[in-house]
Order: sequence, then structure tokens, then C-alpha cells
Amino acid sequence: MRGTLYIVATPVGNLKDITIRALETLEEVDLIAAEDTRHTRKLLTHYGISKPIISYYGPREEERARKVLERLREGLKVALVSDAGTPGISDPGYRVVRLAVEESIPVVPIPGPCAFIAALSASGLPTDSFHFAGFLPKKEKDRRLFLVRVRQEGGTFICYESPKRLLSTLKDMEEVLGNAEVVVARELTKVHEEFIRGRVSSILDALKGKEVKGEVVLILRVEKEVRTRSLTELIREYQGYGLAPKDLVRLVADELGIPRGMVYK
Repeated sequence: MRGTLYIVATPVGNLKDITIRALETLEEVDLIAAEDTRHTRKLLTHYGISKPIISYYGPREEERARKVLERLREGLKVALVSDAGTPGISDPGYRVVRLAVEESIPVVPIPGPCAFIAALSASGLPTDSFHFAGFLPKKEKDRRLFLVRVRQEGGTFICYESPKRLLSTLKDMEEVLGNAEVVVARELTKVHEEFIRGRVSSILDALKGKEVKGEVVLILRVEKEVRTRSLTELIREYQGYGLAPKDLVRLVADELGIPRGMVYK
């Protein structure tokens, strides 16, 4: 006997942004697996739903995923929810789904809100093809390494960033990507929702002296780089970004299509 795992998307801000099907599912399941039980109870209370809840928050996700699996083995219907948006999209949830799939337990998506899709749809940047990178690296050197890759590939890139690191990230973008097109989407669907669109330099000017609060989605549009620089020029430029030697060598070799040994030499 096997239960069913429902992947239920919940509002990223405005509680009205929940589907009728999501509410029906939350009312019908036997158990709700939540990233943070306190956060989910607020949503359930708002809609008058009372169900048993088990947590599966990040640090203990693997352990809790197995507990959820046990309930599914018993034949229970389980709804998987994160604090906001779609479970598994830069939120816990992947491990629970993976275990269920491995045991041939039905997994049913209940689609709905997703922060980066909402931001992209209103960004005004090309949406026919895009790359979602999740949360940007916290360390400056790792972040700059990511941005060099973005410059090499080109296209529309979407990521999440902490408001505390936003200005530092924008400065890195200006140095590595030049004056690229950027959209900063903040506090989506909430009272203080804000979109700041423009070139990196103008956005830095707009945010100068301001304390940025709330969850941030960054969208950037980068034209694919034309390879016109010499090996020596590339090495010197990438050294200026503070990249680790092994990362620098890999990037330069990939960009120029030459053996890594040549770059080391």
C-alpha cells in the first residue's frame, strides 16, 4: 500500500496567491510536511485548515525526509510545502521527492507561486530562454567566478540574493559584466513590492545610501562575449577579480579552447 506525495506551492507573500486546488489538497491530505511548521500554521489558520504537521527544515532535511517516507509507506496522503513558493526551488523538498520516486510512490505537483518566475514575467527582459542559478555564492571570489561564467555564456540569468549582500553583488557585476541590464525585484506580491530596472550603474546610484530590506530576486541580461582578447590579456583581467589560480586556468582554457597546461605555463 502506498500513499501519495503532493508538492503544493504556497504564496510568496500575498496570502490570496494560492490556488483553489492547493487549498483543496491541504484540506484532503492526512499530513502536511512543512519547512517551518510555525510559518505554515499561519497560512492554514488563515484558511481555517487543521491538519497534523511534521517539519523537514533544511539542516535536518535528510533525516526528516525518511520520516515522511515512512508515512507514505503507510498509505497516507502527504502535502509537501515550503515557507513560500514551490518546494524544492531553492527550498528544501528535493530529498523527500527523490525518496518517493525511488520507491514508486506517486508524486503529484500542485503548481502555483514561484518567486523567480513572478519576477521574470514582469522584468521586461527576454524570457524565451533563461538560466536560474538559485542563491548566489556568499564569498566574493566564488561570486565573481560565477559572473565570469555568465559573461562567457550570455543570456538571461536569474538568482536570489540577500539584501545585505545586494550592493556588493551589484558592484561585482559592474566590474565583471560592465554596465549590463539588471532588474532588482524586491518583496514580490507584498505591500512594498518594488522593481528597479536599468543598467548596473544606475541601479547602484538609485540604492546609494538606502537600507535594502526583504527578499530579492536579481535578473540580468548579458550578451555573449566575443573572444577577441589574447591569452595574456585574459589572465591579467581574471587575476584582477581575485580568482583562485585553478579557477582562473579553467576559465581561460575553456574560453580560448586551449589546453590548461598552456595557461599554467
